[in-house]
Amino acid sequence: MKIPAPALAVSAMLAIQLGAALSTHLFDALTPAGAAWLRLSIAAALLMAITRPAIRSIPRRTLLSTVLLGTATGLMTLMFMEAIARIPLGTAVAIEFLGPLGVAAIRSHRRLALIWPALGLVGVVGLTQPWLGELDVAGLLFALAAAVGWGSYIMLTHRVGSQLDGFGGLAISLSVGAVVIAPFGIANAVGGLTPTLAAQSLGLAILVPLLPFTLELLALRRMPIAAFGTLMALEPGIATVLGLAILTQIPNPLQIAGIVLVISAGIGAQQANTSMERQTPGKNSRNEGLEPLFP
Repeated sequence: MKIPAPALAVSAMLAIQLGAALSTHLFDALTPAGAAWLRLSIAAALLMAITRPAIRSIPRRTLLSTVLLGTATGLMTLMFMEAIARIPLGTAVAIEFLGPLGVAAIRSHRRLALIWPALGLVGVVGLTQPWLGELDVAGLLFALAAAVGWGSYIMLTHRVGSQLDGFGGLAISLSVGAVVIAPFGIANAVGGLTPTLAAQSLGLAILVPLLPFTLELLALRRMPIAAFGTLMALEPGIATVLGLAILTQIPNPLQIAGIVLVISAGIGAQQANTSMERQTPGKNSRNEGLEPLFP
């Protein structure tokens, strides 16, 4: 029985956010930075062993793009881990989502497109409720830094994906990401590691990023890019539900409204870009044009 492509995309999102929620249980022993480094390192080692990319045969410019992608990936992972150690998972993902929304506005080249990141920002204000005086400023700043990393990740993934086939580029970028954040996490990861934590970290590395990347790749081969991007706009909502179920992070009504606004902004931004793509001649809606807005 063939699994429907939308189910694969949703499963990828579930894997990403489930991995994030479960990673919080490693923070006491390994710290957020240590958990981030260990997860990236294991995933990179597994992919490098499987793909064995011929690094010497990669053109210098392409290799530079891959290194930049790895840097963005590592810093995004580190900042996000530090964020969810301080603020609820759903809130962190919603704030991080401002990165893709900003990329969408830049790509559209239309002033009207600014309404979507603005709507997302209103939703984030509803989530964080700064007027209550309970906002964790450090958590907010880490999430905003992760948003910048996610936006950079999107643009660099498009560049690397058009230059390298297969999984070799991912293996190299994950390796670079692990090296970049090693100064922040390697000491804590090694110092707090036990056989049980090592097994858990291995499972989490498979859960994120290996499993979701594979699921996304399979989904994209069988569904239009626009539909995929629209589905990915649901990710803040999925993060909120998993934060409630696993971490008992209960949002209040205003925070739920904020999540709805962020999701609406994501769907609106993707649909706006889809409309622009249809107006551009010579583009195939399934395999060309705009790459997924929310990878």
